[in-house]
Amino acid sequence: MTDTTKPYVLVLYYSRSGQTAEMATQIGRGVARVSGIEARIRSVPPVSPDTIASLPAVPDTGAPYASKPDLANCAGLVLGSPTRFGNMAAPLKHFLDGTGDLWLNGKLVGKPAGAFTSTGSLHGGQETTLLTMMLPLLHHGMVLCGLPYSESALSETSTGGTPYGPSHWAGTGEQQALSEHEKTLCQAFGERIAKLSLKLADG
Repeated sequence: MTDTTKPYVLVLYYSRSGQTAEMATQIGRGVARVSGIEARIRSVPPVSPDTIASLPAVPDTGAPYASKPDLANCAGLVLGSPTRFGNMAAPLKHFLDGTGDLWLNGKLVGKPAGAFTSTGSLHGGQETTLLTMMLPLLHHGMVLCGLPYSESALSETSTGGTPYGPSHWAGTGEQQALSEHEKTLCQAFGERIAKLSLKLADG
């Protein structure tokens, strides 16, 4: 089945406390700055030890769950996850583990991709988490995109922000809202991925 809609960047994430979801929204705003492409924001469900599905097919709140066609037909991809011991969260890994057929058919080869994350502690494994999300992207043949230091907020931030992709320092107590620098970097990242998606699609 051919997708005939406007090209889109798939912003695919897992979020438990809402901070990663807010980052996805900010990245979507950055994508929206670019004419000719749009953001498609999707989430993945939590994993469960149950052997029988026990969750509804559609979440009660937040972004709809991603489908395999959402991923196969994207022009660009951004993955987001909170940090789990320096790694991506299990629900996102579970979704990616089921994309072997897309890998076999080269559906994502040559498309730009990047990652974003949120942590409770300031040095809680943000960069390693971003790198763990990049590994399956490399196996899919995607073109990795980071944040260049030409984005002044990357040098000015005292909260989140890395050259590997946007990050957020949520705090270990009451959840901190995204800082202005973090929002700026998320939006810049979305815009950059969107522009690359259009350029690589033309090529």
